[in-house]
Amino acid sequence: MTSQIIPVDPFDFIVFGGTGDLAERKLLPALYYRQRDHQFSEPTRIIGTSRAKLSDADFQAFARKAITDHVKADDIDEKELERFLARFSYVPADATTGAGFDALKKAVGDSDRIRAFYMAVSPSLFGDISHQLREHRLITPNSRIVVEKPIGRDLASARALNDLVGDDFGEQQIFRIDHYLGKETVQNLMALRFANMLYEPLWNSAHIDHVQITVAETVGLEDRVTYYDKAGALRDMVQNHILQLLCLVAMEAPSSMDADAVRDEKLKVLRALKRINGNEAPKLTVRGQYRAGASAGGPVEGYVEELGHGSDTETFVAIKAEIANWRWAGVPFYLRTGKRLATRVSEIVIEFKQIPHSIFGESAGNISPNQLVIRLQPNEGVKQYLMVKDPGPGGMRLRQIPLDMSFAQSFHSRAPDAYERLVMDVVRGNQTLFMRRDEVEAAWSWVDPILKAWEQNGQDAQGYTAGTWGPSSSIALIERDGRTWHESN
Repeated sequence: MTSQIIPVDPFDFIVFGGTGDLAERKLLPALYYRQRDHQFSEPTRIIGTSRAKLSDADFQAFARKAITDHVKADDIDEKELERFLARFSYVPADATTGAGFDALKKAVGDSDRIRAFYMAVSPSLFGDISHQLREHRLITPNSRIVVEKPIGRDLASARALNDLVGDDFGEQQIFRIDHYLGKETVQNLMALRFANMLYEPLWNSAHIDHVQITVAETVGLEDRVTYYDKAGALRDMVQNHILQLLCLVAMEAPSSMDADAVRDEKLKVLRALKRINGNEAPKLTVRGQYRAGASAGGPVEGYVEELGHGSDTETFVAIKAEIANWRWAGVPFYLRTGKRLATRVSEIVIEFKQIPHSIFGESAGNISPNQLVIRLQPNEGVKQYLMVKDPGPGGMRLRQIPLDMSFAQSFHSRAPDAYERLVMDVVRGNQTLFMRRDEVEAAWSWVDPILKAWEQNGQDAQGYTAGTWGPSSSIALIERDGRTWHESN
């Protein structure tokens, strides 16, 4: 089974930071795949810009290397690659001085086709770039601006950043991207809930015992040293990715798939999250930092050794959260994320309540609660864990087995990368999978009190050995409630 490819209108894709890491690893490969699948209409152009003095040929060579390095060899069609590279041009520009923006305006021209300005740069440049675009009259009614995280480091800075970009672009033109929302399995969470009668009647506190959301990485700092040590796991992962996943699990059914209808429901969830104050933070949150240990590739250094100096920045966070509304009252949401953990996995576990009474007797064995496990990465898919009879004579013996739907096995086709979907949604002007300003600020309104509590309480990051599942206190966080973390292989 293959998906239907619907071409988009012609567009100009202008990448600020066009020779940076994000463009190389994600944006250009994503655009190439859309070219290969014939989703572009003519004339579509890709214009790179940065302070580097490069020619069109230099940028095309950079793009060719990005494709050969980050696209599977079997997926590279030389004819399509040449057509793709023919769309490329380059304009040097400096957002702090405005130099080069007249040349950029000339390169873009007076066409009224869609313009997508992608900010693959530091957030400190978002305001400068948007102001230069306005001053040089590059913003048209068909323009969009795409901004990457981090959108601030707290509520005040997020508001300031939103104000800067909002001075030049209307809210309907601003696309705040979170690549997790573009993952195929995240999309399927909406389908599971709202396209199947099976789950939605059970999706509440009467039937669900608790929810777990885990985003675990095996890597350490890699090339994000400067940013990560200033941010930490709570800002880097919880404020955006994990809270967005929580919203999709907990939201009410929107009236339609209209962007604002969906985002209105997510906003209600964020505003219903119980605030965690200074007294509660030590009981409901865990901070951790990895120490030397072992990863899949062998021995690894601890965080401070990788960093090169002392730091109390957390590389692990676990939180027990609650949503104060009728649907979810009393249902804990256990959130955790970290670096140098045992396995690379992102998944959501919905654990249903235990049956009220067993009719089978002790000889049948323990009856485990049903679970719905939604795997976002790797090996995307959905598993529903059920109790069944163990085959064979000798009486009724029960065991838990999964009904397993692997996307790769079910659809027999390549799963598009999240950036492919999101970039095409930018061109279409579809904001459903992008964060609205009030969503971003509501998320910070919940995270800020935790950050403040940690500072006021002196809640230190507890050490954990690289290659494990985090500090022992994160296990205690869930086990003192009589529950346990779902450990993926």
